Amino acid sequence: MRTGTQAAPPSVSGIAGNGAERRPGVPLLAVQDLEKLFPLTRGVFLGRERGHVHAVDGVSFEIPRGGTLGLVGESGCGKSTVARLVTRLLEPTGGRVVYDGNDITHWKTRALRPLRREIQLVFQDPYSSLNPRRTVGAIVAEPLRLQHLGTRTERRARVREMLAVVGLNPEHYNRYPHEFSGGQRQRIGIARALVTTPKLVVADEPVSALDVSIQAQILNMLAELQVEFGLTYLFIAHDLNVVRHVSDRIAVMYLGKIVELSPADELHVRPIHPYTEALLSAVPTVETSARERLRGRVVLRGDPPSPVAPPSGCRFHTRCRYATEICSAVEPPLVDHGGGHLAACHHPLDGRTPVQATAT
Repeated sequence: MRTGTQAAPPSVSGIAGNGAERRPGVPLLAVQDLEKLFPLTRGVFLGRERGHVHAVDGVSFEIPRGGTLGLVGESGCGKSTVARLVTRLLEPTGGRVVYDGNDITHWKTRALRPLRREIQLVFQDPYSSLNPRRTVGAIVAEPLRLQHLGTRTERRARVREMLAVVGLNPEHYNRYPHEFSGGQRQRIGIARALVTTPKLVVADEPVSALDVSIQAQILNMLAELQVEFGLTYLFIAHDLNVVRHVSDRIAVMYLGKIVELSPADELHVRPIHPYTEALLSAVPTVETSARERLRGRVVLRGDPPSPVAPPSGCRFHTRCRYATEICSAVEPPLVDHGGGHLAACHHPLDGRTPVQATAT
């Protein structure tokens, strides 16, 4: 997703942007060694901890202003947990979340309240994320009401304005969610996310529950909104084709860790980590014969390991066809393979040897 000249976001008297000054050279979001462990307990009342789920383990990345980072991986790899940590819906176990140069990792609820205007979520399921008992107008206006922005008349005008921005009829203000299709419901969710003029939008698989034709419409709309309002996206998905379409850079996660981070176009042309190779081989393509469909297909052996007891060394070595003894003993760091293309692998597909460690 490429950004152009930024236009001022729409505003209604009393509901303008926050006016915060930009900091040149400072990424809007920087995540450093982020970690989240969920305790496993035994017993109902006085349960004892008997282990932890390693949902996110040492994740680091940056997103510049107006940019888009795509976060991709199979179900259970920790993508949605990263989204909730970044938006501070969950308390991190370790690491830092730095927003606009400010470390917000351990900010309390009161300090975070003004920040909620600038960081918004678009949820995966457009059916369960909208309250069926409230009208569309009340749903979209809820962030404004919670932030005490504008009068009732100003909020109503702002909601109608945002409904038009996302391609809905402002007259839909008094309708209920059940009267809309899945694509229209997701547009309502996007309008709710943008109504406070945020800077950062975390989109947690926003099109995975929609038909393919509707997916394209939503993705194109998100691209247009980014250019128009200068938005920054953290876009989470499991479909590499979708992520490539919307992202400047792509981070590939496996079992709580980032195993590859690359410019979007280069990742598809030159994957370095074997897990990325397997994900790319699973992307559906239009081929002329069964033999061509099978050519290059990488089938991973076994099931993903348990995040309660992740493997030692490289976490992917139990399913990797290139694994050797060092892979099970030494954890590979993220190493730059040129052009900001990072990968964590002892046997990278580009033939380089980034780690000179030996198994001990």
